[in-house]
Amino acid sequence: MGWKTLDDMELAGKIVLTRVDINVPVEDGRVTDATRIERIVPTVKDILVHGGTPVLLAHFGRPKGQPVPEMSLRITLPTLEEKLGQRVEFVERPDRATLEALPAGTVVLVENTRFTPMEEKNDPMMADFLASLGDIYCNDAFSAAHRAHASTEGVARRLPSCAGRLMAEELSALDKALGSPARPVAAVVGGAKVSTKLDLLGNLVEKVDHLVIGGGMANTFLAAQGVDVGKSLAEHEMADTARAILEKAKAAGCAVHLPVDIVVAREFAANAASETLPVDQCPADAMILDAGPATVTALKEVFGQCRTLIWNGPLGAFEIEPFDAATNAAAEEAARLTAGGKLISVAGGGDTVAALNKAGASDRFTYISTAGGAFLEWMEGKTLPGVAALEG
Repeated sequence: MGWKTLDDMELAGKIVLTRVDINVPVEDGRVTDATRIERIVPTVKDILVHGGTPVLLAHFGRPKGQPVPEMSLRITLPTLEEKLGQRVEFVERPDRATLEALPAGTVVLVENTRFTPMEEKNDPMMADFLASLGDIYCNDAFSAAHRAHASTEGVARRLPSCAGRLMAEELSALDKALGSPARPVAAVVGGAKVSTKLDLLGNLVEKVDHLVIGGGMANTFLAAQGVDVGKSLAEHEMADTARAILEKAKAAGCAVHLPVDIVVAREFAANAASETLPVDQCPADAMILDAGPATVTALKEVFGQCRTLIWNGPLGAFEIEPFDAATNAAAEEAARLTAGGKLISVAGGGDTVAALNKAGASDRFTYISTAGGAFLEWMEGKTLPGVAALEG
């Protein structure tokens, strides 16, 4: 890997500009899920232990380049202080002299970087200003690494730069999954639409040995092969694209796995009357809402043959019972194999994290990414500006 970590930097007496992601959910003025704040604690603590002053740069919400009081990072202060176990100095407009005058052991949080349009434009003036504040730049926000912003890319090219603990952990996990994986490699890709994951599928068929397609996406592939999917969610206009992806997979030696049996219902509702049928027997008035048990058995066999698994998206309508069964069973098998040391499993994407949490499997996966868009773009094989800047 071509990037440095905190271990490679001399931090004593240095101001360390630290890009973090604390864009947490808030309700009634209170943080409702502190996961992202908890995950930056090791980096902040490390900087402090080694005598540096962490100056946290972060965005919150989408203020569109204007100060929006309800999107002030002040709202995160109580939770940030609780998780760090110390007071945090909040600064609206930082300057070098103020930062240098702070006593040792101080943690600083700077106001929302997106309160100016210069941030998202990666304006050189803002990057220069940020660089003037610190001695070292540390990026601990992989989830924002797909954005070429002043605080993620511009400033990184102006100061000695490194990855924080969370960023380094994420990059190492991703490298093990797709960069230099133990083979065979399987990828599970689910979700509603093929059209949103074209780049992803096109990249994966050339990188993995097995591609499992689930969810509404599977219906599109089935329909493209002449299977009647009834009233199921499917993008029939994507049939040519689906067939082209299957041809590309065949040429690359990638085995594509689609459902062999299906769970159908006449209404999309919890505990709706349902039946399990062979994949080619969907009634004209029914919807495919999950993969069936024979499909799960086949997937377990695939997982058992593999050394590495990448997972993005559910296999069915996991939000409602009983259409969470395939996702839950497959996730449990992946978790069991991982816990037994037989599989490296890396998962990411919003619905994926929710589905694996619901299945009770996430704590046994090798790594769960909460990065969303950055995780998806990495899976698509795209260069992430925030990572490339650390390598440069």
